[in-house]
Formats: sequence, structure tokens, C-alpha cells
Amino acid sequence: MTIAESASLAPDDGRARRNVVILALASAILGAQMPVHFVLGGLSGQILAENKALATLPISATVFCSMFAAPAVALLMGRYGRRAGFFVGVAGGAAGAALNALALLLGSFPLLLAGSALIGIYMAAQGQYRFAAADTASPAFRPKAISYVMAGGLAAAIIGPQMIVPLAREALAPVPFAGAYVATALLNLLAAPLLLFLDIPRPPRRAKGAPSGRPMREILAEPRVRAAMICAMVSYALMNLVMTATPLAVVGCGFSPDMAGSIVSAHVLAMFAPSFFTGHLIARFGAERIVLAGLALLGLTAVVAMSGTGTLEFFVALVLLGIGWNFGFIGATDMLTAGQRPEERAKVQGLNDFLVFGLVTIASLSSGALLNGFESVEAGWDAVNIAVAPFLTLAVVTLIWLKFRRRGA
Repeated sequence: MTIAESASLAPDDGRARRNVVILALASAILGAQMPVHFVLGGLSGQILAENKALATLPISATVFCSMFAAPAVALLMGRYGRRAGFFVGVAGGAAGAALNALALLLGSFPLLLAGSALIGIYMAAQGQYRFAAADTASPAFRPKAISYVMAGGLAAAIIGPQMIVPLAREALAPVPFAGAYVATALLNLLAAPLLLFLDIPRPPRRAKGAPSGRPMREILAEPRVRAAMICAMVSYALMNLVMTATPLAVVGCGFSPDMAGSIVSAHVLAMFAPSFFTGHLIARFGAERIVLAGLALLGLTAVVAMSGTGTLEFFVALVLLGIGWNFGFIGATDMLTAGQRPEERAKVQGLNDFLVFGLVTIASLSSGALLNGFESVEAGWDAVNIAVAPFLTLAVVTLIWLKFRRRGA
């Protein structure tokens, strides 16, 4: 076969590349609301909650709602297309941010929890951006498509903590943070039209009684699928465990909310900046090796975090945390998409995100309890980072098991 003939048979990823651009922009602009909420949710809870151990409960409400919204959004997309699910997410984000602003104005912690839960609908929909990027991509372009869409979060790290938080948080003074939530509600409404330009075909309707791919037990029997789900759960949950506690730990150690925002911003930058080359690394070294590298960085995060509570230690630990999450989560996503058939996407992706956000919910609930369960912030911060160890061990052992299982096959 000649080079010209080979080129003619190469898949056309033109549509996939256009979708990647739109999804990356949506991740950058609409996604900015998530770092805003992760910076201000715990601090707002600290103001409104009578029991300060419940300060991170708004973040927990977000990820708890996203746990149940994820399968529903995935099934909605499987029936009506990606855009329908993404618009539902935008509606949830706008309504949740508006309720959070109202909660701060009224001094209502329950209302803050309700608004934070609605933001979880957006979080669930945003989680599907990475899967949507893979829908129209060839196998060769798939890891890069996922990675490039995740890179949109790089701009979100600037727009959210560095622009919306400092510029709008005192807009409704003397009530802190309410203005930032109003700004994120408006952000949803103004940026939603971006999603109209997506060109992802609606999945074909199944005939009545026709099977939707393999039974779930058969899919889960594949070692690579199980390993992908476990590594995705651990990577995301450990990142959330440490990140949720960070603003409270930083402020508790005597630094300002602006410093907490800068540290979270550095973390979010580190989460998404590697995405420009993570896909290339996966294509060259394989997803499993990249996931293992991410898990190693998550372990190193805990070591650095427990070495001190100065700004340098916070910055370095949170940067390592972001890179570790990027490698672990993107690598696990590629492993999962490679192990499913097109007709199985909705149920596999929905189950995966249900499990991911389920463990993230536990992590975020534990974060506040661990941080506030000791006599000093420093001791609580150490407890948060010690809690990383058992989950990290589970994920590493799973990858090692997968490797030896393949050798024995």
C-alpha cells in the first residue's frame, strides 16, 4: 500500500477537532464556576454553619448531588444527545449559584446546601465533556481529544479564582461572597450558547426490546474496566479530599482568603496545564503507566503537605495534587473509553461517574471532619493527608494486579 493510499484510509478527525474546540471553550468559561465554588463554598459554610465541622458540607452537597445526577445526565444524553444534557447542567449551575447568593444574603445554611446541591447538576454534566470529546474521535486521536478538552480548565483556573472571586466577592457588601455567586449565575446564562455549536450525532434509537450492548456484569468482568473505574475514583476523591480542606487550612493558618484563592488557582492550573501533553504521553507510554505516575504524585503531595504549613508548602503540595489528578484521571478515562462499545457509553459512563462522585462525596465530607476534628488546624491538615494512604494503596495494587493478569493471559 502506498503512502497516498494509507493517508486516504486515515480517519477524518475534522469534526472531532471542531467539537474539541467548543468543549474546551465551554470547559474554560462555564467551568470557571467550579473553582469559584470550591474556593467559596467552604468559606461560606464556615460563616453560616453553627457547627464549624460542617463548613465543607456545601462542597459535599455538590458532589453528592453530582453522584446521582451523573447517571441521569448520561442516560439523558444517550436518549436526546449531548447538548440536551449540557443545557440541563447549565440550568443547574445558574440556579444553584443564584440560590447560594440568596443564602448568604439571608444568612441561611440550609439554603446554601440546596444551592450547592444544584451546582452538582452542572458538575455532573461537565464530567461528560471528556466523554463527549471522544465520541467523534478516532482511536488515535481519542486520548488527545480528551486531554485537550480537559486543558480548557486552565483558563477556568484564571477566570474563576483570579477574576470572578476578587472582582465580585464584595459586590454585595457587607455580605461577603454573594456577589461572586451572582456573577457565576450570569456566567452560565451568557456562555450557554456556545453549546449550540456542538456537532455530535444523537445516538441511534434502539428498537424496542433490543439489547443495549453487553450486560453490565459482563462489562465489569473486564479487568481493564474495573481498574479504570477504581483509579478514576481514587484520583478524583483524593484530589477533592485535600483541595476541599485547603482554603480552610490556609485561612486557619493565618493567611488571607485571597491567598487561599491564589493557592487553589495554582492547583487548578496544575490540574489542567498538563492536558496539553498528557494525551501524547498516553499515546507513547500507555494509559496505565501515566495513571501510575499520577498516583505517585498524589502520594508525594501528602508528603510535602505534612512537611509544613507555610505558603511554599501549600503551593507545592497543591500543584503536585493537580498534576497527579490530571495524569490519574485522564489516563483512567482513556482506559474506560477503550473498554466500552458505542451502544454501552451511556450506562458505562453513568455508572463510572456515579462511583467517582460517590467516593468524592465521602472524601469531601471527611475533609471538613478531619480538619476540624483536632485541637489545631495543623494537626487536622496532617490527618487529611494521612487519609490519602489507604486509597492510594488500593489503586496502585489494582494496577499491579492488572499488569500481572495480562502477563498471565
